[in-house]
Amino acid sequence: MTDRDDAAWNRPDAPPPNWQQPPPSQPGPAQGSWQPGGYQQPGGYQPPQPYQPGAPWPPGGPPPAAERPTNTLAILALVFAFVFSPAGLVLGFLARQQIQQRNEGGEGLAMAGLIIGAIGTLGYVILCIASASTGY
Repeated sequence: MTDRDDAAWNRPDAPPPNWQQPPPSQPGPAQGSWQPGGYQQPGGYQPPQPYQPGAPWPPGGPPPAAERPTNTLAILALVFAFVFSPAGLVLGFLARQQIQQRNEGGEGLAMAGLIIGAIGTLGYVILCIASASTGY
């Protein structure tokens, strides 16, 4: 229990301690009515202005650059590099050619598909050589 008087807090006509009442010398609302204390409207706010054709957008800067679309073969190269590595290797190579010709995105995906596909294909080749030499 705190040192506050519970009877004072349960009275309906007693305002909470952080509410401010107008000074008695000024005419104000009736006793016991609530007044927001100390709140002031923020100054200097202007509502946003509508866009004017011919004006720079965003205001003060160049127009946003359009994103380059991601090459579909680059995505497929990365997926197939994990599923069937030789296909990922070939698709990665084709995707890099298309990306340069069409100015598309996905260079990293194509390169990852190429590298992972090459490592996986090399693993298949080594596995085939090892199994052929052991007779399995």
